[in-house]
Amino acid sequence: MEKLLLADDDMDDRLFFQDAVEDLFSTTTLSTVSDGVELMEFLTNNRDQLPDVLFLDLNMPRKSGYECLLEIKSTESLKLLPVVIFSTSLDIDMVNKLYEIGAHYYIRKPGDFSILKKAIYQVTVLLTLDKINQPERSKFIIQC
Repeated sequence: MEKLLLADDDMDDRLFFQDAVEDLFSTTTLSTVSDGVELMEFLTNNRDQLPDVLFLDLNMPRKSGYECLLEIKSTESLKLLPVVIFSTSLDIDMVNKLYEIGAHYYIRKPGDFSILKKAIYQVTVLLTLDKINQPERSKFIIQC
C-alpha cells in the first residue's frame, strides 16, 4: 500500500495512527482529514489519485463516517475504494449496517500502540491480497 487516508476528528488518534504507519511502512504516504466534509472534498478533488485504502472514523462532526460511507459506496467513481472503519465503538447493529453498505473491515481503536500497528498491518496485507471483494462477514472485524 502506497497511499493511505485517515478520516478522524481526534488529533491524538491521527498522530497515533501516523506514528504506527511510519513505524510499519517506509514508503507509504498517509494523508489525514479531520471530518466528513473534508473527507468528501478530498476524495472529490483526488478522484484520479485515490488512496489505496481509507480508514474511516464513525463519529465525526459535520458529516459522520456512516454518512460518508453511504456516499462513497453510492458514487460510481468512489465505490471500489476499500474502506476500513476505525472507531472506538463496537455496536453490533451498526457493524452489520456498515458491512451491508460495503465497508471492507472494522477495527476497534486500540489504546495500545503495538496492537494498533498489528491491526493496520493485518488490514493492509489482507487488502493487498484482495482489495476489490469484501471478505466474509465473519472476517469483517479485525481482532488483534
